[in-house]
Amino acid sequence: MELNSGLDYSGKVVLVTGGTKGIGAGIALGFLAANARVVVCARREPEQVPTSDGKRATFIAADVRDHDSLQRLFATIERDFGRLDVVINNAGGSPAAEAATASPRFHESIIGLNLTAPLNVAQHANRLMQAQAQGGCIVFIGSISALRSSPGTAAYGAAKAGVLALVQSLAVEWGPKVRVVTVSPGLVLTEQAHLHYGSEAGIAAVAAGIPAARMAVADDIANACLFIASPLASYASGCNLLLHGGGERPAFLGAAQVLPT
Repeated sequence: MELNSGLDYSGKVVLVTGGTKGIGAGIALGFLAANARVVVCARREPEQVPTSDGKRATFIAADVRDHDSLQRLFATIERDFGRLDVVINNAGGSPAAEAATASPRFHESIIGLNLTAPLNVAQHANRLMQAQAQGGCIVFIGSISALRSSPGTAAYGAAKAGVLALVQSLAVEWGPKVRVVTVSPGLVLTEQAHLHYGSEAGIAAVAAGIPAARMAVADDIANACLFIASPLASYASGCNLLLHGGGERPAFLGAAQVLPT
């Protein structure tokens, strides 16, 4: 799939947390293609930062879970770019773990990474955006896990559900200068998909249960972010843009053979 937003972010500065791989890298590439100046952050510098048609993202090492690291990140953006127009709050994730046996420290770390850290990122971004005449837009990357059961990643699903509530409150507190929204992907095909679905056959079987007949790819998420952060979506705030290809085939349909498989 190709990025084809038709949107121009010339002169805009965009931060993508966790923007060096997976969905984050795809989002960074989307904004680069739309002529934005893109900053990506992660704990470690990648071998190659996102680059599109000769335009290269700026990498800043930062751990979104560390308060001092975040302060340095946003101070550097303010010093080097003088503005911040869009933040894609993307950093997060979780390995599979059974809730019954995972340690309390594990649960705390997953909720911290996926809920507390994005809140802290947003707080820093809001400070810069409120001082700008045109404000800005903060996009939280959510998950379908917030809206249905998430066995194996229960703490992650709970944190993402918290993100949905958080976004609604921040939109009220920080509007009208700053819009705050969520983009929630369903099942996404990334370089780590095999860790969740086991094999190419497993990935194909999962895709077959989605009305769109495929899993999402990073470009799908990037295009949604390009739209929701743009003037075309200027009235969107406190909302959740759900990207799940029509959802997942309910298990009872197959069990009862109500519809053909």
